[in-house]
Amino acid sequence: MTGFYDDLAPLFHLIFQDWDASIRRQGEQLKRILQAEWPGHSAVLDLSCGIGTQAIALAQEGFRVTASDLSTQAVERARREAVLRGQDIAFSVCDMRQACGHHGSGFDLVISCDNSVPHLLDDRDILLAFHQMVACLRPGGGCLVSVRDYDQEPRGRSLVKPYGVREENGKRYLPFQVWDFEGEHYDFTLFLVEEDLSSREVTTHVMRSRYYAVGTDRLLALLRQAGFQKVSRLDGAYYQPVLIGTKASA
Repeated sequence: MTGFYDDLAPLFHLIFQDWDASIRRQGEQLKRILQAEWPGHSAVLDLSCGIGTQAIALAQEGFRVTASDLSTQAVERARREAVLRGQDIAFSVCDMRQACGHHGSGFDLVISCDNSVPHLLDDRDILLAFHQMVACLRPGGGCLVSVRDYDQEPRGRSLVKPYGVREENGKRYLPFQVWDFEGEHYDFTLFLVEEDLSSREVTTHVMRSRYYAVGTDRLLALLRQAGFQKVSRLDGAYYQPVLIGTKASA
């Protein structure tokens, strides 16, 4: 997984039709959810920040953000992108399964978006990550996780998931995913075809990882097992289903 995101870091924005527009939109959506569920909470810990999409988005919306990711290259890019946008965010490299030892506790909110949790390949590791999220929060703090709805996804091999065509700096890009299921897991290959529009030279970037196609009902059960209360799923508020839970008040 680390190698996948290290390789993807310089190209990750091409997954989005317009990355800056996505940052703004996600910031607005996440702010509405967070303020509705946990009013007055402002210190956010993003445990799977990638190149900074949600961390920058929430900082632009006035939240105080600390962020980390397992990928060193993604974190380095996130730092650069935050500085370019005038945002002061403390970024670092951390495995979410070791979050409390790295970040400490007392945060108002913990988030993990973009289907990051299913990179953990079994219930034991997911539960460990959720326990760490609980430990990072102050009493009454909130957790928000966004994931794919795998119960709605077809299973099989050679399943193609296109993103569309992108153009940037004299180059055209065609990113798409191919999924190959094996039981409750699938191998995920991201192909990114890069064409130089002046020379017509073509380069293909290939990156591979693996996911656990865990359903949201199971994730909700694991959030409860980790100690979260008021656990629920929100639909239509964000581009993916959102799972939320609250740490018990002292």
